[in-house]
Amino acid sequence: MKPKSKVLIIAGSDSSGGAGIQADIKTVTALGSYAMTAITAVTIQNTTGVKSIVPINSKEICNQIIFTSKDIRPDAIKIGMLHSTNIIKSVIKSLGQIKVRDIVLDPVMVAKGGAKLINNKAINLFKSTLIKRVLIITPNIPEAEILSNIKIKTKEDMIFAAQKLIQLGAKNVLIKGGHLKGKLVYDIYVNYKGTKVFISKRVKTKNTHGTGCTLSSAIATFLSCGKPIKKSCELGIKYVNLAIKSNPNYGKGHGPINHLNSMKLNQKFK
Repeated sequence: MKPKSKVLIIAGSDSSGGAGIQADIKTVTALGSYAMTAITAVTIQNTTGVKSIVPINSKEICNQIIFTSKDIRPDAIKIGMLHSTNIIKSVIKSLGQIKVRDIVLDPVMVAKGGAKLINNKAINLFKSTLIKRVLIITPNIPEAEILSNIKIKTKEDMIFAAQKLIQLGAKNVLIKGGHLKGKLVYDIYVNYKGTKVFISKRVKTKNTHGTGCTLSSAIATFLSCGKPIKKSCELGIKYVNLAIKSNPNYGKGHGPINHLNSMKLNQKFK
């Protein structure tokens, strides 16, 4: 099978394979596209938590992005872990040179086990510059709270926080609702035109490591194939839900999801 499109992933590596670059490559490949990478950090982690983070030199991150894209131009870009101001500045500089429109930003700030992966200066730079440069930002609830300075306890709080991020310059926002308790999960999509609430049944499992990375990569893949932004979010959520349901149950902590799950698309979305 020939790949349908090309996706560049800018993110950190996860030694356990469930999140980060590894999850991104699996997702893009499972959905039928070609994955390229620019690694921002090497993390030593497993399903129980993060042991350490080794950053990649910001100049070399920039070189990875530009050198790769000059040879194989990406149809879409997914950005994950950027944990310092130098790295964020380097990525912004490189994006200015390659000029790809469809960019998905997953603002990775807190690991599943609770470890903080980004400093406060970097968070401020995120808010003032990077979210304005991308097509969509996909925070989970803790990340949306950090970016919006709003405590989120309800679906209405999620909508309010998303609208706050639109005011900061984001074009589209998808806040992932998995951290709220309840039998249903609400993922909130907001842009300047309005709001869409995606409702899913909650799967009772501890194996949700890498769901955020996977969702943002799935959205980037669907965008790269020419699908509209809202439909890309809908299909990305469907892919992640199927991956959670069929998880392989690996590890002693928050285990990985199943990136090899297959999903059937309606004919008009193929």
